Parts: sequence; C-alpha cells; structure tokens
Amino acid sequence: MSYYLSPRFLEKLAVHITKNYLKLPQVKIPLLLGVHGRKGEGKTFQCELVYERMGIEVVHISGGELESPDAGDPARLIRLRYREAAELVRVRGKMAVLMINDIDAGAGRFDALTQYTVNTQLVNNTLMNIADNPTNVQLPGSYDENEIQRVPIIMTGNDLSTLYAPLIRDGRMDKFYWQPDRSDRIGIVGGIFEPDNLSSQDVTLLVDTFPTQAIDFFGAVRAQIYNEQIRDFIYSVGLENVSRSVVNTTTPPTFRRPDFSISHLIEVGDRLVREQRRVDDMRLANEYNRVLQSGGASSAPDGSFYRAYNPGEAAESPGDAPATGSNGNGDSPQCPMPAARETTHSPTPPPIHPPTHSPSHPTLREAATASTTLPPEVRDQVNNILSNGYRLAIEHVDQRRFQTNAWQSGPTLPNQDAASASAALERCLGDYAQDYVRLIGIDPKTKQRVMEKIIQRPKR
Repeated sequence: MSYYLSPRFLEKLAVHITKNYLKLPQVKIPLLLGVHGRKGEGKTFQCELVYERMGIEVVHISGGELESPDAGDPARLIRLRYREAAELVRVRGKMAVLMINDIDAGAGRFDALTQYTVNTQLVNNTLMNIADNPTNVQLPGSYDENEIQRVPIIMTGNDLSTLYAPLIRDGRMDKFYWQPDRSDRIGIVGGIFEPDNLSSQDVTLLVDTFPTQAIDFFGAVRAQIYNEQIRDFIYSVGLENVSRSVVNTTTPPTFRRPDFSISHLIEVGDRLVREQRRVDDMRLANEYNRVLQSGGASSAPDGSFYRAYNPGEAAESPGDAPATGSNGNGDSPQCPMPAARETTHSPTPPPIHPPTHSPSHPTLREAATASTTLPPEVRDQVNNILSNGYRLAIEHVDQRRFQTNAWQSGPTLPNQDAASASAALERCLGDYAQDYVRLIGIDPKTKQRVMEKIIQRPKR
C-alpha cells in the first residue's frame, strides 16, 4: 500500500533534518522542530513516511513518559534516548532523529489547574540545554569529554503555546503548522482507500462532502464499513463461540469485500458526524461536575435562571427522596449523591426573547400550535429556543436514576421549524412516557446549554 506524502511536509522535515547534519559557517541552526496542528490530521504518520522515505533511524519518546513519581527520571530519559540516537548514527552510518510525540500533553500547561511539577520543569530545562549544546549531552553522575553526534529532535503536538515560552523561541525551535489543503486531503484519503479501488472522482466527492473533518475521520469511515460483516459473523457463530473462533485458531475468519460505494461511505460518514455533534452538544461531564460542585442547586448564584424556566419549583427537590439520604441500612453514605435537579451551564445565560410577528407569515408559535398538542408552556419553550437561533435536544431518565442525576441522551430533534420540532418532541414524550424528560436549548456557537427544563414527570 502506497500512502500519500505531502510535498510540503516532506520538504519541511527534509530541510530541517539535513541542515542539522551539515556544518554551515556562522549559521545558527535550531535543533528542535515543532510540528503542530489540529488533532487527527496525521502529523505523526506523515513524519513516519518522511523517515521511511529518507531511510532515517528513529528513537521515540512518548509525551506520557515525561512524568514520573521519581523526580528527574523523565529528564534522564531524554538524555539517554538522545545519546542512543547519536550512537545509531555512529554505528550504522545513517541519519537519526529523536521523535517526541504529543509534547504538549506531557509538558504543556493548559490552564491554571494543570499541575506544574518538578519533572515538567526539568524536562523543559533539559530540552533547552540539549538545544543549546547538542554535542555535549551528559548523563547524571558521569561526564564524557568526547563530543557526540548532533541529532535533530522532532516534536509533535496540538498546541505548542502551552509549552514553556523560552523552549519554543526562535533559535531553539523551528515551527511548522500542518494543515492539509484540499489537494493534500484528496491525496491522503485516496491512499487510505487505495486497496478498495475507490475512483478518484469518488475520493474527491467524499472529501468535499466532509470538508471540515480531520484526516482520521476518513480512516474511521473505512473501519466502520467492516462493522456490518463483523456483526453478521458474531451472530452466525454465536456470541458464546466468538472467543474460540478468533483467538488461537488455525483458520481465522475471512470476510468478503464490503460495499465501498460512495453512497454507503457518505451514509456512514453522516452517522459519525451525528455522533460527534451529540458529544459536543450534550457535554454530560460538565453537567455532572457542576451538579456535584453546586450540591444539586442551580448554577446561577441566586437560582434566578432556574426559577425563570421552572416557576414554582425552585425550592422543590425532584421526586420524594430525602435531602440527606442513607444507604438503605441506616448508615450515612461517605459521599452522598446530590439531589437531581435541572441545572444550567452558563452563569449568565443569553436572554431568550419572544419571537417577533410578521404580518404576512405565521409565527413560530402559530405553526407549532397548529401541528401539535403539546402543553402551551412547552410550545412556548420550543418557540423561544428556535426563534433565538438555538438548537433543541432532549434527555430522559427513569425514576430510579433520576435521584442520581444520570440522564441519558434522547433522539435528535429537528431544528428547522417549530412545527416539526414540536411534533417530534410529542412523539418522544410518548416513547418515554414512564421517564422524566427534560428539554435542552443549546447555543450552536459556544456549544453551551442556555436552558434546561423538565417537561414531563412520570405518574406516581
């Protein structure tokens, strides 16, 4: 299989690596090269293709190795691996590089809550020392007066601004932002689907259908194509026989060529995009963390936002559970779960204004009223959310999980008009007739929730 190697990527790495092995008079050559860009764009894979093309030996360090319970271990590891790469050059007579993957994840500071340890400080200092003295890299407790081979260091990361500023300054680190253009994307995706005989027109159509997706999205689409055959295989041999059919077997299962038609690929891609949007919209971790931090109360300091959308319920605890519970045995739990309650995720949510009337067109309220039998207050919520350009979503939970605030995502609601959204919402309420159901308004720009309201409670 021949993968696509971007000419821009090849040129940048080839020039940086070659320049570090040349002795140019009175030229300050940065030892470090930071390759940064969006997640999933194939930074590491493109580096591997360059190394293979140029016949370069590679010594790897993962960002996860840059922390240790013993202070000084990561810094010593960097020196060991660097000297190992220099020894490969001497023994094998070939160029070598030290490759540090995900440097920002191991040594970056993303916010004030990121712990800055002694190891992080020593890693930054060690890399700066090696960049300034690449032929004199000593191990702790020993000294070798003989110079070693200069070896370029290639780093990959998503956000190099999280690193220590003196480390990434010009003169120490050369930066390369990798963002594949359309021709690069077509070439890379064509290489991914080359064994499947996908035509160049189909590859172009697939790339243009998902122009904002990262490169790894298309690899995931190809992997998803095989799910149908694997599912059929599981049910054909039986769930209890899958293990002995695939592990230590002399006749591993074989699969016919899946359907790689462009329509099927786009269908699978659309399914993955819907899952991405659901993850972005729901943000359940933020919800659970805020509930735990606030003790189950509204995230607004005075509870005004909660009362605005839940009149008469601001002081009500959902269900009939006691405020301070026990574990059923008369003992108080060590970590009591907070009472489940509607919460919002924006301390100062944007105001939702009523829709404006047009003399020649029916309002959203009138369209929703004509197409659904939802309660008037729920129709008002749907109208207000959509008229402000927000998106709709729902969550549901049974009576038992309601006490632990373990809400589950519901089906996606249409957001084009109030009539179709209200009709879909009414069907959902029927499907989850025995569950609590709450309506969610989401700002598509900030991906933050601007409203949450329980619109259905099961009959007791």
